[in-house]
Amino acid sequence: MIAIKNLFFSYNSSTEFHFPNMQCEEGETLLITGNSGKGKTTLLHLIGGLLRPQKGEIFIGESNISLLSDKKLDQFRGENIGLVLQQAHFVASLNVLDNVVLASWLATGAKATDKAKLLLKELDLEDQQYKMPAALSMGQQQRVSIARALINEPKLLLADEPTSSLDDENAFKVADLLAQLSKEYKASLMIVTHDHRLKDKFSNQINLQ
Repeated sequence: MIAIKNLFFSYNSSTEFHFPNMQCEEGETLLITGNSGKGKTTLLHLIGGLLRPQKGEIFIGESNISLLSDKKLDQFRGENIGLVLQQAHFVASLNVLDNVVLASWLATGAKATDKAKLLLKELDLEDQQYKMPAALSMGQQQRVSIARALINEPKLLLADEPTSSLDDENAFKVADLLAQLSKEYKASLMIVTHDHRLKDKFSNQINLQ
């Protein structure tokens, strides 16, 4: 289970965010919506351990990640959190398969090549695995990002605007894939978005005011 309690973050005195308490069960999807400037990406970065809260607690399983040292937080993130960010940040010189394998090597020191191939096959990317990321469509790149996020079988899958740059067909495909795979891998899924197309797909929602 993922639980957020009394979370507060400030960039400066004019940009402060008090986030509502929330929780997301194993295999459950939580959609976090809100207009621009309401802190959706900031919240995702806090939950993912990319930012540190000034106040509050973030529990992932039994771990309060707010209390972890930087080194332990980096290790915990690699082992327990999968990130699907707005910008994929692929290594341009590596093909699709090697980009996914790299995520396993960075987290564990081992290259999970067979698992990466299975994930790419499951995401209908088997024929794309030896291509360079730049040669893929936006929808294909998003699916590679999902494979990379799942390679270490995380407890939590975080997706930041995963459908905003996709057409309707691909947006719904990606949303369905995220929900399906989170259940399959028993991961909590949290999606932050302003994409109104997703509001009818997920009943568990929080709107940031």
